Amino acid sequence: MEQRRVTDFFARRRPTPRAALRAKPPGCAPRPSEPAPRAPAKRARPGTPPPACRRLRLPGSPAGPGSPATPGSPARTSRGRKIQKKDALSAGQPSGLAALQDKDTISELQSCLQRARALEVRVQALKASAQKGAESTSPPEAEGRPEQPCGEQLPAYQRFHALAQPGPPGLVLPYKYQVLAEMFRSMDTIVGMLHNRSETATFAKVKRGVQDMTRKRFEERNVGQIKAVYPTSYRFRQERNVPTFKDGVKRSDYQLTIEPLLDQEAGAAAPQLTASCLLQRRQVFSQRLLERAKEHHRAFLASLSPPMEVPDDQLTRWHPRFSVDEVPDIEPAALPQPPTTEQLTTAQEVLARARGLVSPRMEKALSQLAMRSAEPSSPVLPGDPLPTTNLPHPPQVRAKEAQKQLAQMMRRPEQELRLQRLERLPELARVLRGVFVSERKPALTMAMACARMVGSYCASMSPGEMEKHLLLLSELLPDWLSLHHVRGDTYVKLDKAADLASITAHLALRARTEGL
Repeated sequence: MEQRRVTDFFARRRPTPRAALRAKPPGCAPRPSEPAPRAPAKRARPGTPPPACRRLRLPGSPAGPGSPATPGSPARTSRGRKIQKKDALSAGQPSGLAALQDKDTISELQSCLQRARALEVRVQALKASAQKGAESTSPPEAEGRPEQPCGEQLPAYQRFHALAQPGPPGLVLPYKYQVLAEMFRSMDTIVGMLHNRSETATFAKVKRGVQDMTRKRFEERNVGQIKAVYPTSYRFRQERNVPTFKDGVKRSDYQLTIEPLLDQEAGAAAPQLTASCLLQRRQVFSQRLLERAKEHHRAFLASLSPPMEVPDDQLTRWHPRFSVDEVPDIEPAALPQPPTTEQLTTAQEVLARARGLVSPRMEKALSQLAMRSAEPSSPVLPGDPLPTTNLPHPPQVRAKEAQKQLAQMMRRPEQELRLQRLERLPELARVLRGVFVSERKPALTMAMACARMVGSYCASMSPGEMEKHLLLLSELLPDWLSLHHVRGDTYVKLDKAADLASITAHLALRARTEGL
């Protein structure tokens, strides 16, 4: 008995082996009787059995003897060695539960595959039925959907403009209607500005301002659309003698004028187009555009199968299949056109128009001229002289014109260049005379004369090209302009006493002669 107590005492005092310290995982709490390890556990050598805390266990399997002990259990060194040996033997044996689980997994996969195949067959059947339903309902939808007038597809930002609007879906105007509303707002602003300062608003002025504000083209067709939507907004007229500051428009030409229609009280001054009035007119125009969109929506609902009908006061959003941005354009209303002036070409027309308006003597002369022009012309024989009364030009003029055209067709490039220089010589002669008068010198170098003439001539020309003109001028008029070569430089000397008018006339005649 005493010997057994001594053996137990020394067994408790025996130090814990290193393998046992290494076998403890980080999550296992140290036993109360064992001291905490001072250094981190080293890697186990090959052949060492895995620790009890790290071995895989199947769910539901009972805890073996190698499972971590509870904090209060005493540690036995000899029993630990036996447990490790048992664990090593049990780790090498095949697990029956794993094989059973593999069989269950295979059966589950097969059942999932069968369900997926059944779902695929069902989806294909649903697609086929939906396609048949779309084919059956496509004719009424095609009837309700308007076609594009031009036949070409619009850009995506216009076709899907209503879908891209922020906020909840509602009664969104088509893109083309919103553009027209913006044009009306800009047009009303410009017309109001001109009307308030008592200036006549013409289409040319309004067009320029609207295009600057909207960055879009504004034509008379858009004005006709505005008139079709809001006919009581403006009064359009064709007027003459309207002050204009454009070179392409004459004062006597007809212009389309625009005048706003405002409510005027009796005895009051001319009404002004104020900001509140502009806002009211803008709201009226937008409301009328919305009414037109609702008309197309009602036609679309009537074309459905079965047809639908929704009161306008209860309509808060469009039908999901209604293409808002594909509604047809607004047909423009007719605008006043300038009166067509009748042109009288024959004496009969002049006599018919002037009968009763001129004196009897003038009427008799017109009747004789009409009878003479109505008589058939007799054939011309080869020996007879050509009649010259009805010819627009004498034969000499026509022959000269034909000769000039023939010369132009057969003229070479160097001849064309010489002719252009000859046409410039009269003006260059005047410039050269002015240069010599301003410099007050009897002779100038060629470089200095060319530089002064380049700065004084109306057209841009290089000094080298100007020198060629001076050489040609000295060739045609050697008595008036002479060239002198002194020490490598060329000097130009001019006869200031000569008549400049006769010189320029001679140069112009020479240019006309060579141009024929």
